[in-house]
Amino acid sequence: MSRARRWHGCCWLRLTRNVRDAPTAIIVQFITTFGVWILAERLGLSGVLTMVCFALAVARPASAATPARMRIPSYAVWDTAVFVLNVLAFVFIGFQIRPILTSLDPSVRLRYVGIAGAVLLTVIAVRIIWVTVYYAVLRWRSHRAPRRRFASPRPRPSFQGAMIVGWSGMRGIVTLAAALALPVETRGAAFPYRDLIVLTAFAVVLGTLVLQGLTLGPLLRCFDVQEQDPVEREVVAARDRALRSALATFDGMDSETARLVRREFASHLRGTPEAVDDPALDHQNLHRQALAAARQTIFDMRASDEIGDDAFHRLEEEFDWMEMANESPE
Repeated sequence: MSRARRWHGCCWLRLTRNVRDAPTAIIVQFITTFGVWILAERLGLSGVLTMVCFALAVARPASAATPARMRIPSYAVWDTAVFVLNVLAFVFIGFQIRPILTSLDPSVRLRYVGIAGAVLLTVIAVRIIWVTVYYAVLRWRSHRAPRRRFASPRPRPSFQGAMIVGWSGMRGIVTLAAALALPVETRGAAFPYRDLIVLTAFAVVLGTLVLQGLTLGPLLRCFDVQEQDPVEREVVAARDRALRSALATFDGMDSETARLVRREFASHLRGTPEAVDDPALDHQNLHRQALAAARQTIFDMRASDEIGDDAFHRLEEEFDWMEMANESPE
């Protein structure tokens, strides 16, 4: 499965790697994304699940293959697009809920509401059970192999952590999109129980956002969680190792340019950037080599689950701006 995903991701990247203009690249991304959705619909597949698989196949290879000058504007545009689509999804589902409720008989409406409530409770319970069992297995494995335990900067698994992660299962755009993607009619007949599915999806999203979202803070205070920012801890650990990898590229170099680039990387990755004015011609090459080594380090740390996606993308953004700052204007 992972090989198939990597193969599809590489195919997509080979089709888009020759696009050098950022606006054109973003347009190609939109065309490709909606093209995959339309193709899935034509083939009778689920557009939502197809898009999720497509994103999983492309996301990680794209991080290594996309240059910073493409990624920065692309992320900005897609963040805005995702926000707008989230708003539209909730608006569209709201337009459908009232006609559904008003068209039902009181007895049927009560039964639908009961089914939606039962599904909501099941979704919450299943996630808590699954996460608790997963954390129990992690703790069992950690006791079986104590020497290899928690080499990464991530916190140790605990019952409190399992309950917090299990209670953090708020649903959103994917659930709504899956419900809205159902056709109104199939072969000339109404899609069976589509109203019930849409109502249930809305109940799950609203219920988890309100019930779990509003009670997550009190749950954290009840468990007296001391871990303030696990992502920041991962970022600090990854930044330190990335700095060591970057500085290792200067081993054996004692030129003025190497010293300046070494000082520049140390100041950037330690969080106190300073201006470096270096007219040497090979400054960019040394900078690029060191940055490539730092990037490869965080790629390896994410691949080995030493850091999560949140920490990875924070450092990726920092490295992108460093790369952009080092590029010569064309």
